[in-house]
Amino acid sequence: MAKKVVLPLTDETLKDLKAGDDVLLTGVMYVGRDAAHKRLVEALDHGKPLPFDIKGQTVYFMGPSPARPGQPIGSAGPTTSGRMDAYSPRLIAEGLKGMIGKGMRSPTVKEAMKKHQAVYLAAIGGAGAIISKSIKKSEVVAYEELGTEAVRRLEVEGFPVTVINDIYGGDLYLEGKAQYAVG
Repeated sequence: MAKKVVLPLTDETLKDLKAGDDVLLTGVMYVGRDAAHKRLVEALDHGKPLPFDIKGQTVYFMGPSPARPGQPIGSAGPTTSGRMDAYSPRLIAEGLKGMIGKGMRSPTVKEAMKKHQAVYLAAIGGAGAIISKSIKKSEVVAYEELGTEAVRRLEVEGFPVTVINDIYGGDLYLEGKAQYAVG
């Protein structure tokens, strides 16, 4: 049975999440891909404020397709998380608590998650149309000129993810491979 989690994430909530847990997220999350991440880190490097308070937040690595009339967003499947690995440790150190995407994360990102208490969650690739049904509202909040890579604020309800990397160093991808290792 999936755990129901209300966003934004807290340290108390993160203590109960373990690699392999299925989770349904409800609340506010943000969307950003590599171009937006680069700008966020550049803003921090120059002492400028971020376009949203990153503390406790979750960022979904996704570039949506255009919304159909009457819908808040189009297809909203995850993008490859490794493209954000250069920026994620800095954002985690600033208080980012959750990231959603697909694919493995680098050792540097995993170490930052353990050190600063953050999690990495996977959304199912190829299921963007189904995932979009969990998104109730979408609005661009920064870098509109980036088009689909702009930072968006999403309101979600029952958004399905799986915990890949937890605050204890658990890694579902490595655990899964180990179960099937020939030995």
